[in-house]
Amino acid sequence: MTDAQHPIAPTEALQDILDNHWRRLPDVLREQLESLPDAQLRIAWRCLALSDWVAESAISRPDQFSELLRSGDLERPYPSGIYNAKALSLGAVKEEDELRAALRHWRRREMVRIAWRDLGGLAGLDETLAELSDFADAAVAVAVDWLYRACCARWGTPLGASSGAPQGMVVVAMGKLGGRELNFSSDIDLIFAFEEGGETDAERPLENSVFFTRLGQRVIKMLDETTVDGQVFRVDMRLRPYGQSGALVPKFAALEAYYQDQGRMWERYAMVKARVIAGPAPAAQRLREILHPFVYRRYLDFSVVQALRELKSMINREVRQRGLEDNLKLGAGGIREVEFVAQALQLIHGGRDAALQQAPLLVALGQLAAHGHLPAAAVDELRAGYCFLRRAEHHLQEQADAQTQQLPADDLGRTRLAIAMGFANWGDFKAELAQHRARVEHHFHAVVSDPEPALASPGRQATRVGHNLWPLAPARDALQRALAELGLAEPDAFAERLHRFAAQPRVADMQTEGRERLDRLMPVLLDVLLEQARPLQALERALPVIQAVVRRSVYLVLLLENTEALRHLVPLVGLSPWIAETIASHPSLLDEFVDAQALYAPPERKALQQELNLRLLRVPEDDLEQQMEGLRYFKNAHVLRVAAAEVAERVPLMRVSDYLTWIAEAVLVQVLGLAWRDLTRKYGSPQRAPGVAADSDFIVVAYGKFGGIELSYGSDLDLVFIYEAPQQFATDGDRSIDNPVFYTRLAQRMLHVLGARTPSGQLYEVDMRLRPSGRAGLLVTTLEGFARYQREDAWTWEQQALVRARVVAGAHGLRARFEQARAEVLGVRRDPAALATEVCAMRKRMLRELASGSSDRFHLKHDPGGIVDIEFMVQYAVLAWSWQEPKLLQFTDNMRLLDVLAETALLPPEHARCLQSVYQRLRADIHRLALMNVSVLVEAADYVEDRQSVRDIWEQLFGAT
Repeated sequence: MTDAQHPIAPTEALQDILDNHWRRLPDVLREQLESLPDAQLRIAWRCLALSDWVAESAISRPDQFSELLRSGDLERPYPSGIYNAKALSLGAVKEEDELRAALRHWRRREMVRIAWRDLGGLAGLDETLAELSDFADAAVAVAVDWLYRACCARWGTPLGASSGAPQGMVVVAMGKLGGRELNFSSDIDLIFAFEEGGETDAERPLENSVFFTRLGQRVIKMLDETTVDGQVFRVDMRLRPYGQSGALVPKFAALEAYYQDQGRMWERYAMVKARVIAGPAPAAQRLREILHPFVYRRYLDFSVVQALRELKSMINREVRQRGLEDNLKLGAGGIREVEFVAQALQLIHGGRDAALQQAPLLVALGQLAAHGHLPAAAVDELRAGYCFLRRAEHHLQEQADAQTQQLPADDLGRTRLAIAMGFANWGDFKAELAQHRARVEHHFHAVVSDPEPALASPGRQATRVGHNLWPLAPARDALQRALAELGLAEPDAFAERLHRFAAQPRVADMQTEGRERLDRLMPVLLDVLLEQARPLQALERALPVIQAVVRRSVYLVLLLENTEALRHLVPLVGLSPWIAETIASHPSLLDEFVDAQALYAPPERKALQQELNLRLLRVPEDDLEQQMEGLRYFKNAHVLRVAAAEVAERVPLMRVSDYLTWIAEAVLVQVLGLAWRDLTRKYGSPQRAPGVAADSDFIVVAYGKFGGIELSYGSDLDLVFIYEAPQQFATDGDRSIDNPVFYTRLAQRMLHVLGARTPSGQLYEVDMRLRPSGRAGLLVTTLEGFARYQREDAWTWEQQALVRARVVAGAHGLRARFEQARAEVLGVRRDPAALATEVCAMRKRMLRELASGSSDRFHLKHDPGGIVDIEFMVQYAVLAWSWQEPKLLQFTDNMRLLDVLAETALLPPEHARCLQSVYQRLRADIHRLALMNVSVLVEAADYVEDRQSVRDIWEQLFGAT
């Protein structure tokens, strides 16, 4: 085979790849290819040169490939319904392992065929999308049908409690599969549901919820598991209600209640694509009727545009943080923006105009033009851009059957993509791509973008002298004179600091493009700095931030294009060195300054959990590194928002601790979900009894500041892990392990995710010393063992710690049982005198080990009259009196416990209010000092009155003790 014979004007590298693949083909297969007509042979050469995956499939499975050639299927489009017909033969297999292998064998055959026709120019985009989706529909349907029959044979047929009718599982396809526009190497987003509660008709019946959960798990494993034959589809179930923490297969009623009461706007966007692909037809129709009112409202719903702006803003941050500017899906002008344009207008108008209620994007665009919601010219450009991007996406993924939308960075990958797209070289392809993306971005902004914010706040007249000052930075003396003429205090120090910044090699040796951007940004920054009350301090704290991004010019552009972001950044870093250092360490947090309104308004608990769910939904479940990065960015960004709101005096102290605690709770829930998925993939689910999964038998208990809803910046997390699954049983996976081993590894996995240091830092330091027997104890314990230890072996100080213990993640049923055990331990009637002796003895020990011992300095937490004294008095009160006042067992935070003590007069109300007042002041100062990076060892003279008040109450409570 010579270059002259080759049909695709190859580079030398492509010719080498083709020659290598050709040599490795079995002789019989090579002869079969060479016997093809010239046109078909040229297509074969093209596919072997452009797709390593097609070539390796032919080399490793020559019999299958030979059959494909003989069948003629490579040369013709499939007629409608052929995938369902092919699936019928698979449904006749007798064994589950046989079905697993047959599905994977079938998947490779059909995907090779689809790639061959796509790369060879035999199929258009519409055919490729439809066939990929039809294959996925058929594969899911045959897996569900076969496994449903197998589960019924084992556990009986599930029957409705009220109707008595057999119940089936309905499968809803979301995302691109829902829109019948699946990409070549896509995962599939699914939601499972069943209609009616009840139980199976077996001798030992199962509840329907248990039956369908087991069925769902087996369907996912059938499709998702990677075996020696490969994988059918990666299955993503995170779009179901409550995401990873929700029921795997909810009832219709639960779905309806969730979407009516808690459905979020992004879930409405997702539901535009929802399509039932398996399950009984009557039940499927009833589910459609349930979902429809949630998606399409009967009025013009313009609220979707603002929600879309927020969603797109989140995606833009992710693009910058992960360097995804060249991502065909997420980058500016990418596939996602075309989808957003169509979905936004569908949601706005679709309630009144049923013609817009279309899942396929290209059909929806046509209807939007036909009904006057988008100009026909705009639709033409969006359609052309979408088709170009999707074709490029397919050709990119067909190279190695890899789920990627990132443009290649290597020459070979670029050459392959350009030639696959019909271009002579990468430059020509990139130019055409840029035109399409620019048009898509233009139309996207026309539909959803906010008006540009003003460059200066109303009434503020910028000094606008920075453009004269920055060029003088290399010449320190000239800069100093110019600053002095402006009347700036400390012009010499300001000039010296700016000069050192400009002279450092990192700045002086910048490349041309980055240098131009810095030279445009610095004058604006200097104008803002000179408006501050303390310009030198603001400069000292702002420059490390600029230095951190000076080689990441995307953030220079962000600040240039969002001048208001600078006007919020500079005052905040000027007020708080902690904020300055945090942003300098994690420059991606500059994204948070683009939306000033959100910056100073930390979300409430539920919104935090929803936002984190949404953020992690866009990260593949099996990409633990990116999941961990997403968690860390979320935590850093929201802690920054809390700090900004506190420094700007937008939120009171008690809310600051609430927000910081809620952030940690949201993170813990997700970390538990990540660890659980990882472990169950490897070992299966722990069992409560043979065949009964213990999916909800684990909780995470918070102690200390976390348990008391009183986290501060930089607080560690005091945690205890508890489970309840019987120790004599094991997991149900192929690599089965005993339940105690599973839960120990689950805890270890959580600790790894929380404590591992990544480029975005560490999530949290975790302290496990409050578990039963401390460092000598097991990492996880059963609830029975925990309760027994607390009743029989715990020291008084451990029961003091239990006052602040509460469940922050895990199973609701086990949570309730833990709270009952906690109440039983704390509610025991104790001898007040003996209890006071033990509490005071522990306090004296802490004073010896932790107090400052200084007469002129005061440690806000550990010294007499400080935070710990107040905490000890509250803990003593709970242990001494909760037997007679159960309301003390409802709360774990000091403020509400003091409220109860005042209301019940167990403490004199004036004492309780005094302790609350001092406690709030001390905690406010601890927060303030943390933001200033200053020690909590302060001048004692400033706290004499507060300390004396606390010590007086201590003396009255404990007396001679």
